[in-house]
Formats: sequence, structure tokens, C-alpha cells
Amino acid sequence: MSERRSRASQQAETPAPVIVRRSKKADDHGAHHGGAWKIAYADFVTAMMAFFLLMWLLGSTSKYDKQGIEDYFNTPLSSLLGGNEGTAAARPSVVQGGGRDIADTRPAEGRKSQTEPTQPSAATPSATPPADAARLQQLKAKLTALIEQSPALKAFKDQIRISITNEGLRIEIVDSHNRPMFASGSPKLQPYAVTILTQIGAALNDVDNRISIAGHTDAVPYTAGPEGYSNWELSSERANAARRALVAGGMHGEKLLQVRGLADVLPLNSHVADEPTNRRISILVLNKAAELAFFHDGGRTTIDETSPASAAVPEVIGRLRPVSGSRGTP
Repeated sequence: MSERRSRASQQAETPAPVIVRRSKKADDHGAHHGGAWKIAYADFVTAMMAFFLLMWLLGSTSKYDKQGIEDYFNTPLSSLLGGNEGTAAARPSVVQGGGRDIADTRPAEGRKSQTEPTQPSAATPSATPPADAARLQQLKAKLTALIEQSPALKAFKDQIRISITNEGLRIEIVDSHNRPMFASGSPKLQPYAVTILTQIGAALNDVDNRISIAGHTDAVPYTAGPEGYSNWELSSERANAARRALVAGGMHGEKLLQVRGLADVLPLNSHVADEPTNRRISILVLNKAAELAFFHDGGRTTIDETSPASAAVPEVIGRLRPVSGSRGTP
């Protein structure tokens, strides 16, 4: 009995054990395996989808639409907001060839195909892409330098006129009072004219633009030659003689797009019938807009309105379709 009491007293004096519960926290290493990688993966998938969508759009866009987009970004902001002719304010769409206008509610069969290029007007300067205009300016600079550096050309530089027009780069070789390119009534080139044409022939290969050659005469009535032979035939034969000289000088024959005779319908000076400068050979390096218009209009071309002679030409001659005529020049 005493022994039991002794044990009970000992147990009463011994304090009860304290139990502490600690929760196990995630260490730093475990925190890295959360959901952040899913966000990075989603961003990667989105970027890849955008990339392949861009590749698909580039592959399905026509070259004319791409050219329109390029022209838009190459156009200064001031011209886009200025409202001048040929700028965004004068166009129904800022980006030319950028697709169908969403405001157009006409049925599909009433609209042109979006892939069909809009033919630019050769009479609109803004229709010339900047890259094409830059190439023609470089060609003009090269020809000008060639004339100054070549003794064979420098002696005749007063008869060589180079200018940028709405249709491209125009090179004109004109007669002078004492130095005609052709003998009177003859389609045979004088030696100095052959030298000029052969010297510049190879330089025309620097650009891939096509070439149009025209022969012009003055307004003196032409009576020599067989019956029915007039300045139309003479100007055409002279233009073809110039073509042969250019090809002999190195110009690629496939660049030729047109050889024509215009008699006296486009004089430089309409007030003097026998003005020597009216007798000339005109070589036109067509810009891309004029080339497209040529094929689109079935071979017709417009009169260059920047020429001082255009005011004297009737509107009906705008098609420039040579027909048989009675006037001409030797």
C-alpha cells in the first residue's frame, strides 16, 4: 500500500509532456516548379503562330499589293496628309492595292479580282514607284557624265537632250542648223549620229526598263520619193535606223518595245515649219507605269504633257496611231 502511494506521488509530481506540431513548408527549390513555365510556353506558341501567319500573308499577297505597301511606307507623312494630287487624300485607300474596300457592298462578280493589278496611269507622276524613279535618275546621271567625259559625245552635247518625263527617261537627239542627223530625204544616219547612238546604246542596259524609239520630222511638205511616200514612212525608217545603231552599240534587242514614226505631229517648235530641232530621234526609257499602260491599252501611249509641244497637238492625236499622211520633211 505504501509502495503504491509512493508511485502515485511520483507520477503527480512529474509534469505532462508538451507536444509541438510543426507544419512542413515548401522549400525554395520546390517553388520553382510552379505554373510560371506555362506562361512562357504560351508566349512562345503565340509568337510562333504570329510568325507563320506573317509568312502565309506574304505568300498570298500579290507583288502589286506589296509594291503598294512599299510605296506607302516610302511616302513622307507630309504628302500623305497634304491632300495633293496623287497623295492619300486623293486616293480611296492610303495603301494602293491593299485589298477591297469594306464599304463596297457590291456583289463579288461586280468587283475586280483583288489579285488583278490596278493599272497606273502613265500621265500621273505619283504612279512611278520610288525605286523605279531612282533607277531612271541614276541612268540620267550616268548618261550626262558619259557625254561630258567622252570627247566623241561632248562635241555634240548641244544636240543631246535628256529629261525625266511622266513616261520615263527621254533622250532626244536633234538636228542643228549646220549638222543634220540625216541627209535630206534620206533615212541613212550621218556618221556622227551613228557615233552618238552607239555610245549610249550599252548604257541603256543598266536598267531593265523597256525602250520606245520615235522618229520626228519638221512640217515642210515632202515631195521627193515614190508616189505615196511621205514623212510617215521617212520618220519610221529613221527611227528604225536609230534602233539598228543602238543595237550595234550594245543595247539588248529584247528591250525594244516600240519603233514608230510620228512625222510632224509633235513638233518642239510649232511656229517654224523647218525648225531643225523638230527633226529628231526620241528614245524613251519607259517607267514601269508607262510599260503597264502600254500593254493594258493595247499598245497605245499618252502624249507627254510636260513637253512644250503638247499644247499644239490636238487631243485626238493622243492615241498616236501613225496613219498615212501627205506632210513631211526631208
